[in-house]
Amino acid sequence: MTTPHGPGGAVVYRLARPEDAGAIEALDSSFTTPTVFEVDASGDGWGFLLREVPVDPPLYKVFPPEEHGEQGCAGARGPDVDADTRTFVALDGGELCGFAALGYAAWNRRLTIEDIAVAPGHRGRGIGSALMERAADFARERGAEHLWLEVSSVNAPAVHAYRRMGFTLCGLDTDLYGGTPSAGERALFMSRPCR
Repeated sequence: MTTPHGPGGAVVYRLARPEDAGAIEALDSSFTTPTVFEVDASGDGWGFLLREVPVDPPLYKVFPPEEHGEQGCAGARGPDVDADTRTFVALDGGELCGFAALGYAAWNRRLTIEDIAVAPGHRGRGIGSALMERAADFARERGAEHLWLEVSSVNAPAVHAYRRMGFTLCGLDTDLYGGTPSAGERALFMSRPCR
């Protein structure tokens, strides 16, 4: 399927193939942001306040390869290998410019966006939204009730993009990134219905 919003014309979306694995791993998912979200816990540990605050200088973040995607190239071998995983790619002029790795869990009817990224030069053109709509189509195909994802509190551009796509905050984890290069960041969980 193609969508006319790339610099060279139409962006092509398809299931990932084994030969896409290297390009997916090499995709630049770094970002720069002038704001981050801070999470403050209440004194009794039962409440949290989330607020967006400016950072000066702007924060530039590069994800280490091991953080870029534990799901990797799920479903890249084709739809018959695992009915509950998929990876969709976006190609502009034959160049991989984005992907979304997905996993469905039947027990809670949740489609998890394991990883989604759009190369910096292709952002702001609707590619992330188009990938998310492919995720929603797959979710409906599997019978999922909602889409779910996790995003770092410092990735304010992604949080805003997900909100524009209809996601809302549904939880957080203040310790998820402990012992990793992202220690100190907070995990924000977001979901949206897919029916």
